[in-house]
Amino acid sequence: MPVKLAALGLALTLSACGARGQETCDTPSTLPVPRFVSLKFGEVYARKGPGEDHRILWIWRSKGMPLEVVAETSDWRRVRGPDGAVAWAHKRGVDGKLTVMRVKPGAVAMLAAPKPGARVVAWLSPNAVAVLDKSEGDWRRIKAGGETGWVPAAEVWGAGGPTPCRPRED
Repeated sequence: MPVKLAALGLALTLSACGARGQETCDTPSTLPVPRFVSLKFGEVYARKGPGEDHRILWIWRSKGMPLEVVAETSDWRRVRGPDGAVAWAHKRGVDGKLTVMRVKPGAVAMLAAPKPGARVVAWLSPNAVAVLDKSEGDWRRIKAGGETGWVPAAEVWGAGGPTPCRPRED
């Protein structure tokens, strides 16, 4: 009997993380963790802990830069930046808009189609941020500088496919 109850509990936990394509997770935001977000403003404080009483470690000054939420409270998000640094940011400073960033040296070609050898429509420079338009396998369709094109997912850092909900570990 305890085995059946445990299995039922697991099934209920998993069913709470997705119904009809709309995922609701057991997190303060009801969104999956980890997930990608972007900086909402051109100046967002990175803090040591989740609260305004925690010291400011640095200030992000790149509106739209992608961040990965790795933990959260009701008002704060613990985020990892493209350089791997982790800090806390208030939820009002981040946005659900999905973006990617070129973190490797050298520009990457934005292609007309998601396949090697396709026509180059533009170049994404190092440290440039682009809006993620679509994910298709190992390719990302992005928008930057008024241009739209495809880049291999491995050439940019940031949002990819949807992150599934995971059962809460207690």
